[in-house]
Amino acid sequence: MNTLKTVFLMTLMTLLFIFVGQLVGGRQGMIVALVFAAIMNLVTYWFSDKIVLSMYRAQPIQEGDNARLYSIVRRAATSARLPMPKVYIIPTDTPNAFATGRNPQHSAVAVTQGIMKILDEDELEGVLSHEMAHIRNRDILTGTIVATLAGAISMLAMMARWGAIFGGFGGRDNENRGGGLGLLIMAIVAPLAALVIQMAISRSREYSADATGAANSHKPMALANALRKLEYASKKIPMDAKPSTAHLFIVNPLTGKGLVSLFSTHPPIEERVARLEKMARGI
Repeated sequence: MNTLKTVFLMTLMTLLFIFVGQLVGGRQGMIVALVFAAIMNLVTYWFSDKIVLSMYRAQPIQEGDNARLYSIVRRAATSARLPMPKVYIIPTDTPNAFATGRNPQHSAVAVTQGIMKILDEDELEGVLSHEMAHIRNRDILTGTIVATLAGAISMLAMMARWGAIFGGFGGRDNENRGGGLGLLIMAIVAPLAALVIQMAISRSREYSADATGAANSHKPMALANALRKLEYASKKIPMDAKPSTAHLFIVNPLTGKGLVSLFSTHPPIEERVARLEKMARGI
């Protein structure tokens, strides 16, 4: 169901892009906006692991540096039928974790020092199985495609704002002014609609990663307990995270900053836990 929801939302995003593109710049303007957005996002996608790991000063480790963590990552990777990813530790007491990389052969998982202090081995395995699910489901690629479409819509909206100001509002007749006003309204609404769709896709991928990770580890309650602990601790010890990378983490590092749920990259912890508990009862 989460996969179908993602496909539906991505189709909706594509249709929104086509509608806005045809309305603002025609086919040529639409192609220009898409190419510019694609170039920016594909560069980020290709170097995503290096960019985000350096952003959080993540340190690479080998098996001899932390045998316990390395063993859990290997177990999660084996259960997910994935190659062993690179392992990193982020020097912060805020408990959290994320996965990155353009494909399973170039992937990495990073955990904070704080998460290893508050989770037991089963809970940490549940978290890392969730991250392996993101790698297996190629959610980094999905996020890049969605970000490209959203970026193109934002560029077209910027073109529409300029057109409304210097075109429609600059004209002398009412029809032009009405057209300019319509462009201006669309230029404001379209990027917001794209952002709402983008965040909804991000939330659906989190549900999928929870389900896949719990199925692979056979420990849905361990993941549910970990999510409860992580939400509580992340509020007590806020993380200095960037909004552009918040979607990567297993729990939203920006929960303490007043984000409206509609624009949140993560679904409510209560709903995630409820789904995992239902899954555990089924097992």
